[in-house]
Amino acid sequence: MSIPRRAILACCLLAAALQGNMAAAQAPGATPAQLASFFRAVQVDNVSTVQEMAGKQIGPNAINPVGGEPALVLAVREGAMRVFDALLLQPGIDLEAQAMNGNTALMMAAFKNNLRAAEALLARGARVNRAGWTPLHYAAAGGSEDIARLLIARKARLDAASPKQSGAYTPLMMAAREGQAGMVRLLLEQGAKPALKNTEGLTAAQIAERAGRSDIAAAISAFTP
Repeated sequence: MSIPRRAILACCLLAAALQGNMAAAQAPGATPAQLASFFRAVQVDNVSTVQEMAGKQIGPNAINPVGGEPALVLAVREGAMRVFDALLLQPGIDLEAQAMNGNTALMMAAFKNNLRAAEALLARGARVNRAGWTPLHYAAAGGSEDIARLLIARKARLDAASPKQSGAYTPLMMAAREGQAGMVRLLLEQGAKPALKNTEGLTAAQIAERAGRSDIAAAISAFTP
């Protein structure tokens, strides 16, 4: 896995705050064994156990002590769609609940190219734009073109920059770095700016060249709106 992709999945801007709030997200009195059972059920798409425990023994926005992910993010990551659907119906479910590395459910859906999850989250009002990494960055890195179109239709910022400590990558730069030629073309056609530079002073074309994708670098350089 490349360094930029790891940066997406491992950025920790809000880790300390989330650790402080972890206990508050669990239902009062939840035991370690109950937490382990609940998050195992989420992971394997055991919807009956999740429905039995969520909101009673375990808060719907609880964060897994192992891995630091809210149940909703974990369900999307594992493709546990029955559990995902059940969690969306839970009173008080927080669509913006973040994992310790900053991931939200919509970000994970974008990276995993889970169109159904992305559509459901957007229909319920999940945020398209946010400071730092955005769902469009994740869609760009994962080559999730259909989800990128959904996000752009909802006014996703085409040239949003990741945190400076992560390189100030735009979605176009991420698509170029990860070799997502179709995504590069889509972003350019939608108006992404190829001349922007990251903290190393590199444009998207130069990032593609460095990644060994001369074809993508040439396509970016030749693009005319």
